[in-house]
Amino acid sequence: MPTAAPLPVISPTKSPRQLTFLSATRIHESFLASQEKRLLTVLAKRAPAWLNSDHLTILGFVSQSLAGVCYALARFNPDALLVGILFLALNWLGDSLDGTLARVRNRQRPRYGFYVDHVADSIAALFLMGGMTLSGYVHPGIAIGMLIAFLLLSIEAYLATYTLSCFQLSYFNFGPTEIRVLLAIGNLVLLGHPTVKILGRTLLLFDLGGSIGICGMGLMLIVSSIRHTAQLYREERLS
Repeated sequence: MPTAAPLPVISPTKSPRQLTFLSATRIHESFLASQEKRLLTVLAKRAPAWLNSDHLTILGFVSQSLAGVCYALARFNPDALLVGILFLALNWLGDSLDGTLARVRNRQRPRYGFYVDHVADSIAALFLMGGMTLSGYVHPGIAIGMLIAFLLLSIEAYLATYTLSCFQLSYFNFGPTEIRVLLAIGNLVLLGHPTVKILGRTLLLFDLGGSIGICGMGLMLIVSSIRHTAQLYREERLS
């Protein structure tokens, strides 16, 4: 069942401390969503008492940033790609477990958690794509294109959360976890096959993957924008 994400309702007569949040439906229907949810719940119940959601959010942010550093270092030593896989796994742990831990312990801070988590994700994405840009395994234009596509898709999701009480975590059965898995597999393949041949042309593997990712995120953005615009138009039709 979908869980709730925060949606702010602001009154000009109320101070920030008086703000309330309505529930927004979290749509997470990726390939690994159900298994991931069960695993995260088990981990949250067994987490030590001293560990809290802030620790996990920091872990996720730092790990994704260090994954970007590993991509940059892979320009000089390809073995850094293996260390990058470790940081991608730690990023999954921190980024995915922080909210689950808060819900399991009933220690939720919906406004704080929603804001901090997604600001951290956006900044960490800059480090990750920046590292790829410096890696030599992908052309800078492709890495920058992936970053722009990710941020645009994120903006659309946050606007939909505010206006439609609907927080989209996955598109076409793909979510953040599936992306991390693909990146980890890509890192392993890069060690032996950094290039691929398509129609007789030699391309960087991550250029091909990045181009597919840009097109995929672009399609998700267009479909979601059209669907949400049509929904808002119907709900606020002028007589």
